Amino acid sequence: MTHGPGIQADWLAKDWVVAHFSRLGQPGRRGFGGTADPDETAALRRATRGDHDLNPGMTPPSTELRPAAVLVPLINRAEGMSVLLTLRTPHLSAHAGQIAFPGGRIEAGDPDAVAAALRETEEEVGLPRDHVTVIGRLDTYVTGTGFEITPIVGIVAPPFPLVADPFEVAEVFEVPLSYILDPSNHRRTERIFEERRRVFFVLPYENRNIWGATAGMLVNLAEVLAG
Repeated sequence: MTHGPGIQADWLAKDWVVAHFSRLGQPGRRGFGGTADPDETAALRRATRGDHDLNPGMTPPSTELRPAAVLVPLINRAEGMSVLLTLRTPHLSAHAGQIAFPGGRIEAGDPDAVAAALRETEEEVGLPRDHVTVIGRLDTYVTGTGFEITPIVGIVAPPFPLVADPFEVAEVFEVPLSYILDPSNHRRTERIFEERRRVFFVLPYENRNIWGATAGMLVNLAEVLAG
């Protein structure tokens, strides 16, 4: 396998990734939906990663944020680790037709974000939770559509079953971790949306464009592993 500039081979190995996450400790307090104190709410949201990272004039949604969790599945393949992603079906009400991590809203019956991410992953792509070894999490990510996402990082050892839910998932595919770690693949793109200039990351891979929250979280993953 060919790696990008500055990408060391051991960065693509399970033991290195696990060791790196074990040194991170717990992330800072980010909150789910804010607090009763407006000043504290503003401080929490300023500390949270999101679409506003690249758009200084943009603020997170003012309405109550909806807590969600996704799994960032790192597939431990012999030729190097890869990241499992999904293509959402075009008829969904939220983020239709976009590339995403498996995941969704945190429900009342979920004890925590980890449980929600594993449950949603099993429901969406059929990956059993006992095939996933959780090693940590990335920064909370707030989307412009009002979701506050907790990205849970887990190692998956092949072989494993996959049965995609045809209502939610059009395709399941993998991207080499070496590609994600190469900063030359983190392309900043500008568009005019609702008469405002928006800047966001795009990671073009083969015939796909990974953008939005998913691209932002992948860049965060690269930052964590390169730090």
